[in-house]
Amino acid sequence: MAGRGRPKGPGSSLRSRWLGERLRGLREAAAISTVEVAEFLQRDRSVVGRYETGDYPIRRADVYALLTYYGVEDKKTRETLLELCEDVWRKGWWDPYKKEVTKDFIDLPWLESRTDGLCTYQNMVIHGLLQTRAYAETVIRKAEEGAGEEQIQRWVDLRLGRQAILAGDGALRYTMVIEEPVLHRPIGGAAVMDEQLKYLLDLGERKNIEVRVLPTAHGPHSGHLGSFELFVMPEQFTDVAYVETLGGALFVESPDVDRFEFAWQDVSKAALDPKRSAALIKTILKETK
Repeated sequence: MAGRGRPKGPGSSLRSRWLGERLRGLREAAAISTVEVAEFLQRDRSVVGRYETGDYPIRRADVYALLTYYGVEDKKTRETLLELCEDVWRKGWWDPYKKEVTKDFIDLPWLESRTDGLCTYQNMVIHGLLQTRAYAETVIRKAEEGAGEEQIQRWVDLRLGRQAILAGDGALRYTMVIEEPVLHRPIGGAAVMDEQLKYLLDLGERKNIEVRVLPTAHGPHSGHLGSFELFVMPEQFTDVAYVETLGGALFVESPDVDRFEFAWQDVSKAALDPKRSAALIKTILKETK
């Protein structure tokens, strides 16, 4: 049969896995077997299976054909899956960095570009999308001790490049809840922290950004297990939580994402509002001089 072997193109990604899961669901709803799909597409059955797991990329023409074969007539469903297929194959500005970061990390800037809103809880450092260059460089140098200078600067460039989604037309709706001790932690020294805290105040003035501080005086809450990010996705997708650990990055989808949504509601309720948070940051700024 034609089509044996691994197709050329992008490798497995969160978007390819999402596309494969949706196509598998549509196939099963239509009571069509993978053998029948293989015959229809003139592909090996194992390739069809890898399409559905997201291990292999699937071409737009094949997605279009399958939607018709599965009897999918809903316009929104067809447009959503065809657009997702295009995202699988589309090169983003972050693609040149693929070989310099972990495979899972490269899904992060894609999620940031597609989400309707990003909620992040931080208990150790200021979130990467709100870091100054000096702060980011200090954090990355410590996390990647032994890396060369050129590589360090490339990683810093990648982090700062991601921040573009917070500005301009269609700027991302962003909320950060940050533990108060993070604002006291002397990352890079007094001058770096002075610049960073002032930058937080400036960002908090934007209509699309909320910076909220969770006071040290507050008791236990649901974020005690560590920092996390919660991506509020368009209605056709599940929300996604993202967690970084020493063992690697983890993306959490439905139904397990519910735990992160609950935790977010809890820490958000406990945090100061943006105005009181800004006042606290200004107080900390005075104390650091």
